[in-house]
Amino acid sequence: MPRLQEIHANRIDGLQEAKDQGWLGEVAAIETTVAAAAQKLEEMRDRAAQPSTVHLGMPDFRRDAGQSSAGFKS
Repeated sequence: MPRLQEIHANRIDGLQEAKDQGWLGEVAAIETTVAAAAQKLEEMRDRAAQPSTVHLGMPDFRRDAGQSSAGFKS
């Protein structure tokens, strides 16, 4: 995520430069890139905030406790 944050910050700087220079085509392209990077950063933050462990539950040994291998036919 730090690399994407760096790219986002650089694009914002580039956007300001393009506006200052009057590069309208460049402004539109950079705005698209900035919006995509911001959306991706938001998705990454949301995913990082979600729990990363999965509860698998406990096995139910009581269900199998009455069975033995002697009861099975080969």
